[in-house]
Amino acid sequence: MKTYSLLGVVLLGLLFSSVPAKAEHEGKLQVLLVGDSTTEGSIPRKLSPKGPHLEEVIRVLLAAEKDLPPCNVINLGLSGEYVRRLLDSGRYDKQMAKLPGVDYIFIRYGINDYARREKFAENFTKDYAELIGRMRKDHPSAQLVIMTVIPYMDSQKSNEINTLNRKVAVQHRLPLFDIYPRYAQALKDGPNMLNYRRYELKNIPVQYHELVKPFVAENPPKVVVMDNQFDAHFGKLPGWFGDRHPNLAGYHVIGDETAKYLAKMIREKVKK
Repeated sequence: MKTYSLLGVVLLGLLFSSVPAKAEHEGKLQVLLVGDSTTEGSIPRKLSPKGPHLEEVIRVLLAAEKDLPPCNVINLGLSGEYVRRLLDSGRYDKQMAKLPGVDYIFIRYGINDYARREKFAENFTKDYAELIGRMRKDHPSAQLVIMTVIPYMDSQKSNEINTLNRKVAVQHRLPLFDIYPRYAQALKDGPNMLNYRRYELKNIPVQYHELVKPFVAENPPKVVVMDNQFDAHFGKLPGWFGDRHPNLAGYHVIGDETAKYLAKMIREKVKK
């Protein structure tokens, strides 16, 4: 398999695929992305299937750096996931544990952990410790990288999560890739420019239903658009901007910063 695109389709379509995940490890550095919906990007994949999506952005930007070796980037993020669920669901064992030749693993959790894990402040670091232990055993040659969350929640909650992410990195002597500042800086150009709009159809005035008909999906029906094309009509509706998941522009910000971070890491490793 010369690209990972088919792999991405299979993994995104099935939570527990009967086809084992394969990585093209021969002659390429293998980069694995692990995280929640803000890593996976399921809605952008549905609305713009040709992307480029997060993993492709990173791969192409790294390929443009001619002094770097070829890289294959595998995105195994999953919507709704948190560390405990990744481990308990068996998804880690089925899709990640046996991937061959993994060189770098970027791990970004915390948003769903905060919302769904009981005793979050106490259990988040414990869950992470278990995951890190498993990854170190299964991928002993891989460099693990802990990431902060993006500005999905308000600043107070985000800081609480990222304080624990920093704690995990220090405790396990792992590098911390702080994506939060770059994303927050980009949002200063427009607070809603990096998120898509997803809004229940029942809350949109009926006279606009014909206008939005091509953009209705999901159950219950929602209007889903990648950008600001309907802001002129619905921008003042309560909650129109409530969904903070990245759109394609948001993933370009994440991808650009990730490629810069990884390029520096690869170069430093080559020097040693």
